[in-house]
Amino acid sequence: MTVSGIRVTIRVLWEGISSRIAGIAFLCVWILAGVAVALSGCGVSDAPESPSLTVAAAASLYSAFTEIGREFQEETGIVVTIAFGASGQLTQQIENGAPFDVFASANEAYLDRLDARGLILPGSRMVYAHGRLALVVHRGSDPGIERLEDLANPALGPIAIANPDHAPYGAAARQALERVGLWEGVSSRIVMGENVRQALQFVQTGDAPVGIVARSIADVPEVRYVVIPDDLYDPLSQSLAILKASAHPDEARRFVEFVGGPAGQAILQRHGFDPPEGR
Repeated sequence: MTVSGIRVTIRVLWEGISSRIAGIAFLCVWILAGVAVALSGCGVSDAPESPSLTVAAAASLYSAFTEIGREFQEETGIVVTIAFGASGQLTQQIENGAPFDVFASANEAYLDRLDARGLILPGSRMVYAHGRLALVVHRGSDPGIERLEDLANPALGPIAIANPDHAPYGAAARQALERVGLWEGVSSRIVMGENVRQALQFVQTGDAPVGIVARSIADVPEVRYVVIPDDLYDPLSQSLAILKASAHPDEARRFVEFVGGPAGQAILQRHGFDPPEGR
């Protein structure tokens, strides 16, 4: 039996998993993927192994980077594996040695943290987009919410956001609620997802009738959304960089260039991101 042209691409969603356990899980998955690739070519094909790349990406990038990864792989032949999760949790995994090549954060603060520890390849940082917050409402129980101030009504029930301690969009959601004077009044009704996609899932399933998430993932059938004015929270300057420990720096540089280039930028803006300054 001849086996050729086999590629192994694994997408890991870091939702509801502690950073330490997630880091171990990723290592195990990566080892198993390597074994699968090795076995697929053992004695049955002389074809060279496809180049590969592992990207850690903020959960707000799920829709956009899924498309970017697919188009980049089609254009370059480089197999892309993407792990999505809260930026803070991914940062901890990188600090603990997770084998990522590129890290795309939902804000600059976590890259600053890694940079201070010497974990980023000098000169590789780039702001690739600016994120926006959206108020999402479950269509099946739509109470007619149109603005943040409407959340003051206790009869609405739970309000879903990402955990502000490690998710930039969760921190921005809290900040927006604080700026309209609602945080103290609604804090007892807040339900937190480990990342912004899990917060969205609470609303998609109806477990929470409303939530505050990234505009970039809000366009799903189960909810409608209203974009929140950007003067209610600090800018979400989404940044990426190549990690110094990358085993594939050349492939990583090509990926970064793709994200910052016309094709990558068109995808990001199609998914609700604003372009970085100067574009």
